[in-house]
Amino acid sequence: MDNILEMLNQPPLDETALRSLFTKMNEADIADMLEEAPDDAAIAAFRLLDEDLAADVFSYISPDKQQMLVEGLSDAEVEDIMNELPIDDMVDFIEDVPENVGKYVLDQVSSEKSTLVDRLLDYPEDSAGSVMTTEIVELSLNMTVKDALQTIRTSGVDKETIYTCYVIDDDRKLIGVITADTLVRSSLYQPIAGIMDTNVISANATDDQEELTNQFRKYDLIAMPVVNRGGQLVGIVTVDDILRVIAEETTEDVEKMAGIINLSDEPYMRTGVLRHAKNRIAWLLILMLTAAITGAIIYTFEDSLAVLPVLVAFIPMLMGAGGNAGAQSTTVVIRGMALGEIVIKDVVRVIWRETRIALICGVVLGLANYGRIWLMHDRDGTLALVVSLSLGITLVVAKSIGCTLPILAKKIRIDPATMAAPIITTIVDCTALIVFFSIARVAFNI
Repeated sequence: MDNILEMLNQPPLDETALRSLFTKMNEADIADMLEEAPDDAAIAAFRLLDEDLAADVFSYISPDKQQMLVEGLSDAEVEDIMNELPIDDMVDFIEDVPENVGKYVLDQVSSEKSTLVDRLLDYPEDSAGSVMTTEIVELSLNMTVKDALQTIRTSGVDKETIYTCYVIDDDRKLIGVITADTLVRSSLYQPIAGIMDTNVISANATDDQEELTNQFRKYDLIAMPVVNRGGQLVGIVTVDDILRVIAEETTEDVEKMAGIINLSDEPYMRTGVLRHAKNRIAWLLILMLTAAITGAIIYTFEDSLAVLPVLVAFIPMLMGAGGNAGAQSTTVVIRGMALGEIVIKDVVRVIWRETRIALICGVVLGLANYGRIWLMHDRDGTLALVVSLSLGITLVVAKSIGCTLPILAKKIRIDPATMAAPIITTIVDCTALIVFFSIARVAFNI
């Protein structure tokens, strides 16, 4: 790749040498190289690829580089590439570029492909229909193994996968599924109706794409058929699409847990500073304002602080420990819900489990804290007991809140990731202060 980049940066291009090098490279590596090359050189190099390889490379390139290539190529070149590009990759491209660019591209492709793309774009965002492809091998119920293999030979070259084939009836209803492995090991004249698997795991076109990831993991799938409400086969979702969905959903959850909204699909280095600031500032403002609540609580107990100023030294520790404990529970529960290990009806079991975990953590941290305070504050057992007891209670409350809010969010159909660190921290901070000062007042009679 370094050699090719050096050649691209020193025109004129040695087209013969570049073509020879490209034939030895993986399409993903070629895409990486084009990402780093200057725009003019990238266009020139892209033109050296044959149609099939160009389409494969195009699907690996980032949206902004794809747009640059489309705008730099001729209408005929764009038409050739787009007609070779898989339907699902073309849909992804149309969704990521400005409307005028998408319209231009659709004008260059065949009317049949344009209609298919429009149909897929009509499905709800983040649904199974929005990530599926219609390029599948379809077999009729009355075929023999010989007929099926001939169908695969003639039509399979343009399909997403030929390993898994789908059997439909005259009304296009999904009847069964059969693998290429089963076909090649069966007698040529055996009816496929007798060897197909009728226990088909399928998804509805309107199902949420995040649910598909659980199905792929549970059933160890490499492809899943997608049907409409009438049970008719409309497409398939393949494992490469699911990997992309997992990456998108994980990124989204992480950013929400960090208090970032209006998420950008652009890579970090390609997103402007103002866009980054806009995505983060809302939660920062909210957290800044909610911090006023903790300030008001401290102000309410100012008489206690006046009598025993040393209490101030333990506020950051209590708030930090509580926030961390709540964040731990939230993260574990959100992960469990994402993997299907925790459902809404498990809320009581989850709370009981996290409460026991909190008690164990509270005892260990409380004892360690008691010893530290007892040694550092002239063997003041009362102060050590107040802080340690407050710490234990704070951990129990924090973990209970941390595991409950994500499940509650799921119940009212809000993304559980929204109930992560920012909200949990605010609630736990307030609880920790109230518990700490209340116990201190009783213990020191202030």
